[in-house]
Amino acid sequence: MEQHFATIWEAIADEQPGEIALVQGNRRVSWQTYDDRSSRLAAALRAAGLGRGSRVAVYLRNCPEYAETAYAAAKIRAVPVNVNYRYLDDELLEILHDCEAEAVVYHASLADRIARVAPRAQGVKIWVAVEDPAEPGTDSVSRLPVPLARYEDLIAGHQPAPRISRGGDDEWLLYTGGTTGRPRGVVYRVGTLVTKFLRQLPPMLGFDPVTDAADALDVARRLRLEGRRYVALPACPLMHGVGQWRGVLMPHLLGGTGVLLSSRSLDPAEVWTEVDRCGVVALAVVGDPVVRPLVRGLESLAAAGKHPDVSRLRLLFSSGAMLSAESKAALHDLVGGLTVVDAFGASEASFGTEITTRGSVLETGRFTLAATARVFDVDGQPVPAGSGGRGLVAVTGDIPLGYHRDPVKTAEIFRVIDGVRYAVPGDWVRLREDGAAMFLGRDSSCINSGGEKVFPEEVEEVLKSHPDIDDCLVVGVPDERFGHRVAAVATAAPGRAPEQHDVLDHVRQRLASYKVPVGVVVVERVPRHDNGKPDYAAAGHLWRARQPA
Repeated sequence: MEQHFATIWEAIADEQPGEIALVQGNRRVSWQTYDDRSSRLAAALRAAGLGRGSRVAVYLRNCPEYAETAYAAAKIRAVPVNVNYRYLDDELLEILHDCEAEAVVYHASLADRIARVAPRAQGVKIWVAVEDPAEPGTDSVSRLPVPLARYEDLIAGHQPAPRISRGGDDEWLLYTGGTTGRPRGVVYRVGTLVTKFLRQLPPMLGFDPVTDAADALDVARRLRLEGRRYVALPACPLMHGVGQWRGVLMPHLLGGTGVLLSSRSLDPAEVWTEVDRCGVVALAVVGDPVVRPLVRGLESLAAAGKHPDVSRLRLLFSSGAMLSAESKAALHDLVGGLTVVDAFGASEASFGTEITTRGSVLETGRFTLAATARVFDVDGQPVPAGSGGRGLVAVTGDIPLGYHRDPVKTAEIFRVIDGVRYAVPGDWVRLREDGAAMFLGRDSSCINSGGEKVFPEEVEEVLKSHPDIDDCLVVGVPDERFGHRVAAVATAAPGRAPEQHDVLDHVRQRLASYKVPVGVVVVERVPRHDNGKPDYAAAGHLWRARQPA
């Protein structure tokens, strides 16, 4: 059997048509329905002129249609592209141009942005509007100056696309801010991802590692016969890798169920209610920004005399932000029998994990490196364990082809060292004598706010476009929930007196909400080095010095 998501999912749909593939609120989508709807959408995409290699931009919040669109694209060997639904006009247009989108599937509640962007989005052959249950009745058709179709009309108006042969060399594109300075598409081979996921997940469920698609079907059968089907809930958006991979792609390879939240923001009570209602086995989260509210939420429910059944929850996968030892300890205290898998890596690479259970010795930032990971100094020389030296972590094996349309960044991040190709995104670690890696930080000014990547230069340029701002620097400041938030240090334009609310509104109208600074401190001179480059450390000190004691 082909090492391909669509081929494996089709086989699973044939074997267990009545089992549930997707849940959101009162919606329950069986595997038969999931395959049928995805096949009809695949036929519609093909009728619009899409085929192998075509990019399908998915500009949706969490919903079953998100998974159906990715499945439909895979069926015709097209490439689904995750697009951050928080992006505003210019950010959205940049992604559509960069990925060379030929189709855009979006929530109708985002139609205003689509209407403004569509006339400039060259190459898009079809725009598909998905009705939004949170904002029903949005008339996205009359306001869009290009050909548009409603999602449900396409499903009803097409017969299922015939099944075809596929290859593991098809592409899968994951857009990330990452270490690239701007959002870039990380290009994987589908076969690489399938092999990677099948090697990782079955051992977590008590099976030997799986490398073959046919073996994945066998694991799915055994889980079904043993009455312990894999049910996963991503407590984060599907537009992020951890949500998409851990919440849908991986569980579906084993015939499992993806449970999607209905709320537009994290609602801990909803998460724990769904864990109970759906018998969730695995949660996917983005570090402390998600786990801390979940812990407080479960404690609050208990204090109110409500005790959701979390006994079937066995796995919690975290990636994208730091998960502290304190949060892990609280999880283990609240959920007996839970295994926490804290992943160390990026969209470009998985360096290792730290797996803990109740009673484990917990340390924040400690990870066990993968067998294919190495640590090198800046000259490409190995850093021996226990030497006290620090180095950049690198990994080989199941790594991407590179960045879409960006050979410069590809060469920078994907390096050949001693004849071996490694992914080296810029994460610094210190190796201890026991071989454990202690994470020190990323070799970049990138700000990680709740798993969202914010690049200072982008926010700075928007701030400086305000008539009252002459110069500025943007830094990350500590935040209990999100890890870091964005803050700005600025100088006023001559003769101007910036009003903070006006400056922040200026940014809010141009960038996604998580990029908007929590505040702007106006100083006499923005700190820069003699060569004109920013002094972010000094800017951080200035910000802290101006905060109330």
